[in-house]
Amino acid sequence: MSTNNKTFGWWVKRALLALLAVFLLWNLWIFGHVLAWRWFNPSETAFMDQQLERLRQEDPDAELRHRWVPYDRISNNLKRALVASEDAKFLEHDGFDWEGIQTAWEKNLKKGRIVAGGSTISQQLAKNLFLSGRRTPWRKLEEALITVMLEGVLDKRRIFEIYLNSIEWGDGVFGAEAASRHYYGKGAARLSSYEAARLAAMVTNPRYYDTHRGDRRLARKTAIIQRRMGYADIP
Repeated sequence: MSTNNKTFGWWVKRALLALLAVFLLWNLWIFGHVLAWRWFNPSETAFMDQQLERLRQEDPDAELRHRWVPYDRISNNLKRALVASEDAKFLEHDGFDWEGIQTAWEKNLKKGRIVAGGSTISQQLAKNLFLSGRRTPWRKLEEALITVMLEGVLDKRRIFEIYLNSIEWGDGVFGAEAASRHYYGKGAARLSSYEAARLAAMVTNPRYYDTHRGDRRLARKTAIIQRRMGYADIP
């Protein structure tokens, strides 16, 4: 082997080791945050930061509407509505609903495009807390690793509490309390069954439904979720 080839191989190994070190440090940083959230509430998420940056491009004084409230101050109606609509097996799985992933894969293949995601509440939370909205193999790998961390360190109630306080529910509107006040003028503890089902129906496209509240699809989804709520188990 020539000297040039040996030198090139040495630099490749150094580069790979450096990338591995960065990857490990990044995930240790994430794990530290997840561990801290057993006792402390996250003040913001990566997705919140991205949306605030977007809003401030149009209005430098823009602020997010977000107010953290404890788990017990969020209506059980909303909890059941979200489990019914987003992750019916939330209490049963370890962060991944393999049957749901298979079903979503088959739907997407049939349609020839992405029409279903199959992500669990834990996976959605992992993405919102740390990652960008771009769909790449790297992001999906990181999402899976963070999901494992969340499920390994936090119990289901704590995961759900952070999720309820982090969801986007409109243009600059985040969390159950801000959403309840934005749409209904009252706290999240007082949401009725219908109001909760309607909020849950908005989660898949919140900014659109914020400005298209009379959309018939929203009404249909609300009715379906409300029928399913009685069967939803919550932590």
